[in-house]
Amino acid sequence: MSISVLIADDHAVVRDGLRLLLECQSDIRVVDLVADGRAAVEAVLRLKPDVVIMDLAMPLLNGVDATAQILDKQPDSRIVMLSMHSTVEHVFRALQAGALGYLRKESAGSEVVDAVRVVHSGRRYLSHKITESVVDDYVRKRADESPLDSLSQREREILQLLVEGRSGIEIARQLNISPKTVDTYRSRMMQKLGIADLPSLVKFALQHGLTPL
Repeated sequence: MSISVLIADDHAVVRDGLRLLLECQSDIRVVDLVADGRAAVEAVLRLKPDVVIMDLAMPLLNGVDATAQILDKQPDSRIVMLSMHSTVEHVFRALQAGALGYLRKESAGSEVVDAVRVVHSGRRYLSHKITESVVDDYVRKRADESPLDSLSQREREILQLLVEGRSGIEIARQLNISPKTVDTYRSRMMQKLGIADLPSLVKFALQHGLTPL
């Protein structure tokens, strides 16, 4: 039986390129392509693919939080994170959310087929330039040191939408909460992060891969 794969990336050229590479394999079929994190969550829950290739930085909902939401509702999902970032913190956040694989975009073309097969078998796959021992050491020693750990999932969602330019009313409509609740979350997370203005919030979000902007 072939391995069903869903690809989530906000760049059409990346989605199409990965699809072409994967569909050349007789044991792999691509079931859908989506361009943002919310669409990824919806598509995975609807289609139940064997493996998801998930871009880390996508609009509306980043890949890390999308991964956490998917695994909360569908724990058997196998997810490979795809990113241009290769810092240990980015890798750690992806693995902490439950991703089984992590691919650097620059090497995805040569590694994606192996990554899909390895992750489908239930094993971890990391790009060759990322050593598993380094990541394991980081997971053991620094599990609570990322400033993002102080934020709830809802606060991270609102943070991403804020830095992507959504108004309080738009965010409230998107998340089915009141504008006043959005303001409360915004004040609370800025206090937690020690950030006093929107430009600093945008810089923080970019540094931590929460948004593709």
